[in-house]
Amino acid sequence: MAKSVLSEIQELRSSLQEHNYRYHVLDNPTISDAQYDKLFRKLQGLEAKHPEHFDPSSPTQKVGGPPLPSFKKFQHRVPMQSLQNVYNAEEMTAFFDRWQKVVSSFSVMGEPKFDGLAIELIFEKGVFATAATRGDGETGEDVTANVKTIRSVPLKLRPPYPDLLEVRGEVILLKEEFNRINEERAKLGETLFANPRNAAAGTIRQLDPKIAESRRLELFCHGLASSDGTGIQSQRDLFEQFRAWGLKTNPLLRELKSLEEIASFYEEVERKRDALPFEIDGIVLKVNAFRDQRELGFVARSPRWAVAYKFKALEENTRLLNVTFQVGRTGTITPVAELERVEIGGVEVKRAGLHNEDQIRLLDLRIGDVVVVKRAGDVIPDVVSVIVEKRTGKEKPIRFPKTCPACDSPITRMEGEAANRCSNSVCPARLAESLRHFASKRAMNIEGLGDRWVEALMNKGLVRHFSDIYSLTLDDIRTLERQGERSSEKLLSAIEKSKHTTLDRFIYALGIRLVGERTAELLATHFGTIERLLDSSEEELTNVEEVGPTVAESIRNFLSEKHNQREIELLLKKGVKLAKIETHTAGTQFMGLTFVITGTLPALSRTEAEALVRAHGGKVSSSVSKNTSYLVVGADAGSKLDKARELGVKELSEEELMKLTR
Repeated sequence: MAKSVLSEIQELRSSLQEHNYRYHVLDNPTISDAQYDKLFRKLQGLEAKHPEHFDPSSPTQKVGGPPLPSFKKFQHRVPMQSLQNVYNAEEMTAFFDRWQKVVSSFSVMGEPKFDGLAIELIFEKGVFATAATRGDGETGEDVTANVKTIRSVPLKLRPPYPDLLEVRGEVILLKEEFNRINEERAKLGETLFANPRNAAAGTIRQLDPKIAESRRLELFCHGLASSDGTGIQSQRDLFEQFRAWGLKTNPLLRELKSLEEIASFYEEVERKRDALPFEIDGIVLKVNAFRDQRELGFVARSPRWAVAYKFKALEENTRLLNVTFQVGRTGTITPVAELERVEIGGVEVKRAGLHNEDQIRLLDLRIGDVVVVKRAGDVIPDVVSVIVEKRTGKEKPIRFPKTCPACDSPITRMEGEAANRCSNSVCPARLAESLRHFASKRAMNIEGLGDRWVEALMNKGLVRHFSDIYSLTLDDIRTLERQGERSSEKLLSAIEKSKHTTLDRFIYALGIRLVGERTAELLATHFGTIERLLDSSEEELTNVEEVGPTVAESIRNFLSEKHNQREIELLLKKGVKLAKIETHTAGTQFMGLTFVITGTLPALSRTEAEALVRAHGGKVSSSVSKNTSYLVVGADAGSKLDKARELGVKELSEEELMKLTR
């Protein structure tokens, strides 16, 4: 007997809800993204043909609706409190002692303190109804339309659930997504977001929900407005119940029973901080049992039973001494802040990024200003704001140069772009940066060809184009000062080895404006050969996944220039061999899996190992994240191995990788 349409729709909805739960909550998907998309599109098609079966809690309804005229005010039934902060061991000890005076025997739940935006979610009879910002704690803004687009927020809870559930959580933007958004904004000449928190807050307050949908926010749940009717008696039980309902929680949770355990947890999370996929600025500690929380009560606008133990500040104030200007490989003139030395998070900082001329104007920045500088991990610090109140009147305006600081050629700025560029395509500063990029690890991977060699080869006139690298001889290098025989031979060997690469690395190495590693890989997969790419039209380029009109125009402009065509031709004539990115012809064992390769493998080259993974349906990434399925480890593995172990990523040897393909 044939299934009814309604039965098929309900089965698809149930299946997709289960896959969402496994992906977002359990972090253990059982189907690939492509298989999920196929089910999703099938449901969309059936719902479109049968609108009589519409259900607002269907997985297909997690899309951005029409723009809103404004946000409505929302009154919280239970006020959203803020936490008290402590900044060192002495202050933490004092807080712990106050707990002990009221509740003598207790444990504490520790969790990371997200640097995001506080949100309340309301579910009525298990169905997502409302989302609101904290606001002043009493009154926030209704941002339901935007929060509805967050993939980790279920539109329907897994039963059993109470009739009314008010959940507290944090909306965040993962670092990877933050970088992607800023790259897109840079391409469009828009002002960059200063940090993921600002980007998340700005996204939630967009009147157009389609913008929120495009930015892939995350939401982690950590508290309830009220536990009445749930039967939950502790923070530990609450997190287990959240997962049972289908709500996402952070896995970095720990029950702690002493000050020593709190100190150890604090140090552990701080060590992991840079490797985490999201920004945190401390840990949150909550007395575990709800009965103890009730006994401890509240003070002013904060609970006595919880505290935020903050990490060392990654922001500090210092003075702007000067602004210098650097020339990048595409001719972009980038302003750099020269600062009065300051220590930020244990690192001495004396320079910071300013992005572009518009950023300087937006900040109303002047030489002599006291500025706020922020650093995150090993990323170059940024000037994020000016403390206007500390101005003395002696500050001087910053004048952006009219000519290139390296070659004195005119500086141009294209309409719709934020970047100022040197107009001279053979500017020595541009050439030096281009050569460094071409030789870099993720491009042609010419080991050892760094700043010292580039400067020496350029000064001697031995290298003026990429192809000149492959004409170098031992006699050429011997003419350079202070270059030993062994290091010269080593460089020539690395140059020879680099001739065998993949098409995507070669495209990336060319330094085409707006083409990063991901776009290079998509171009290589789509066209298959450099010849097909060279012959492509702008229209054909826009058919490539993730390539829009602006990127397509940039690629076509680069490939249309005669000297670029000649350079590619010379590189191929001088022995550069381009391996294709293999399509899924060998198998689909790795479908939906992401691999990172580190160290030197016994038999396979890096290129061969990457091709093997792709040939079996897998993806290859250059960096380790929580989305990494396997790290393939060879000899002399570096920091990627440390990061993978911190994140609990599975490790494979070359032999184990080969076995998986059989």
